[in-house]
Amino acid sequence: MGKIEERLEQLGFSLPEATRPVANYLPAVRAGNLLFVSGQLGVAGGKVKYQGKVGADLTVEQGYEAARLAALTALAVLRAELRELDRVRRVVKVFAAVNSASGFNQQPKVVNGASDLLVEVFGEAGRHARTAVGVSELPMDAAVEVDLIVEVEP
Repeated sequence: MGKIEERLEQLGFSLPEATRPVANYLPAVRAGNLLFVSGQLGVAGGKVKYQGKVGADLTVEQGYEAARLAALTALAVLRAELRELDRVRRVVKVFAAVNSASGFNQQPKVVNGASDLLVEVFGEAGRHARTAVGVSELPMDAAVEVDLIVEVEP
C-alpha cells in the first residue's frame, strides 16, 4: 500500500471498486503525462448513493457528500489505471456537474466536497483548477458527476 492509500485510510475513506463504462467510452485515457478520467458518479455498494436534484431532493450538505463520493470513485479509476495512487504528481483540473433544481446556484459549495477531498488526500498537489456547473439531469439521477485531469509520473 502506497502513501496516498495510507492517507485515505487515515482519513477514514476506502475506495470503491472502479466503475465500468456503461457506453462506448474508456474509464480513463492517458495522453503523455496527463490522465483524463471520465465522469464518475458517487457509487457505494455498486449503486449511486445520492440521487435527485440538489436544492430540491437533496441539501447542499448532501450534495457535498455526493461530490466527495464521486471524487473517491474517480480515485478508484485512477488506481485501476495506475496500479497505485502515488504515481499521481498533481491534480490539474476538476470538472463537476451538479444535478440542480431550478434556481439552485450553489454548485461551488457542492463541488467543494470533491475539491476538499482531493486536497486532504494529495496535499498541495491536490489543489487544482475547477469548473462547477448545474445541469438539469445526470445519468441514473445522480446528484453529482466528477471528472479529473491529473498529471502522472512518466
